[in-house]
Formats: sequence, C-alpha cells, structure tokens
Amino acid sequence: MDNSSTTKNDLVESLCRELDFSKKQVQELVETLFEMIKAQLEQGNDIKIPGFGNFTVRSKRSRVGRNPKTGETMEITARKVLTFKPSTILRDRVQNGAKKS
Repeated sequence: MDNSSTTKNDLVESLCRELDFSKKQVQELVETLFEMIKAQLEQGNDIKIPGFGNFTVRSKRSRVGRNPKTGETMEITARKVLTFKPSTILRDRVQNGAKKS
C-alpha cells in the first residue's frame, strides 16, 4: 500500500495475503463489514472500535450564518454530521509512525 490513499481494493488485497483467503471471500467480508457499519450510522447509532476510534452521529441545530462572499445572513438548516475521533492508541501510532504494536 502506498502513502497517498488506500482503496477498498487495496484492503482486500492486503487481507488476502494476510489471511490466505480467496479474494471473493475477503471482498464479501469487507463489503458486509462496511454495510453493517453504514446501517448502524444511518440509524443514528455510534460505532466504537477499541484501539481504532469512535464514529459518532451528531445532530446540529439550525443556526444563522453569513455568506462569506456577500456578507448576507442566512439560515443554515439543521442536519446530522458524522464525526470520527481516533483512539489514543491509533493517535499515538500515527504520531510515532509505528508499524505494529
């Protein structure tokens, strides 16, 4: 895997090598995992993965904002936002460039 971006296919290839499963089996596993995570987030549930981090769905209320181009005030509608907070373990590994713990 290179340093720029990792795709879902890169994850599948890496897992195939690591687990010695067929590519089809790993693709199904990865797709199922991502679909389960998406379904939980769509329902407003948080996802907590120890050693990795937390995905949290937050509701933001409507508020008055300003168009930076015109300076005109406008209402920003209420919406849900998805946030990710890395675990201390992940944050430390990224900070220190650790490969494996």
